[in-house]
Amino acid sequence: MKHLHLIPTGTTLDFVGKRIIFFVFSTLLVISSITFFTTNGLNYGIDFKGGIMMEVRSNTGPADIGDFRNKLSNLGLGEVSIQEFGQPEEVLIRIQRQEGDEKAQQRAVAAVKDVLKDTVEYRRTEFVGPKVSEELFTDGLLAVTLAIGAILVYIWFRFEWQFGMTAVIALVHDVLSTIGIFAVLGMEFNLSTVAAVLTIAGYSINDTVVVFDRVRENLRKYKKMDLVELLNMSVNDTLSRTVMTSFTTLIALFALYILGGEVIRGFSFAMIWGIVIGTYSSICLAVPILTYFNMRRSDDEEESNVEKVEGEGTV
Repeated sequence: MKHLHLIPTGTTLDFVGKRIIFFVFSTLLVISSITFFTTNGLNYGIDFKGGIMMEVRSNTGPADIGDFRNKLSNLGLGEVSIQEFGQPEEVLIRIQRQEGDEKAQQRAVAAVKDVLKDTVEYRRTEFVGPKVSEELFTDGLLAVTLAIGAILVYIWFRFEWQFGMTAVIALVHDVLSTIGIFAVLGMEFNLSTVAAVLTIAGYSINDTVVVFDRVRENLRKYKKMDLVELLNMSVNDTLSRTVMTSFTTLIALFALYILGGEVIRGFSFAMIWGIVIGTYSSICLAVPILTYFNMRRSDDEEESNVEKVEGEGTV
């Protein structure tokens, strides 16, 4: 039986030898992400900034977005965002939070219904207040921070502290670059995006652990091999598995992005970017950083002494 190999068996690519190039690229990527985040900010969804969200379906065929915009722009409700939502007949209306209490938000919803009348079917109306949106943002940030901290502890106990530090560096790189791409493109950043970031963290660390397992195995097996050569061998040993897993996952994600509709498009995009950047960081960032740590070769001297004593006992 023939097996599909995206990466030929016996590949010997010099990832660790080109680590300076990868480090420069990653540093520029992170700096750019932080810069765009601080200057442009994120296009926070209604989950994080509060407001009114209405999902409607046109009763007269494909929705005329321009007509919707003309009707709602004269209501004096502030910022109003209108976009097609999945099918051509479906429209998502976002309205900024109105000054005042809940009754002010209800008046805004009533004003929209008075203008659109019976031309649409009202499928969903949601309101997120400022207190709730602030709590959601804080909880989302806390979830990402705790996830990274838990991963650091897990890798530290499973391997050694050097592996834990490099894994977290790669993970922070993935999270910051994902936030940066959303800041650059102006895509909506909401709770589903936070869920995507957490999923990316899990996927990225899974890839990293697979490579680290092979590194640890080779450290025990080849005690005299040059560290750069050993790390390169470890990456190449797991390269086919890593690329195949990422490739098959991306096929499903592209299908979701293209066919899943607007409701999960942001989540799908974040996942696609995260898989690509997570695979890159596992191969080109996490492992090469290990060259700057003093990697222990599993008590070489003790094992050598044991073998020497056993050898003398057999004479």
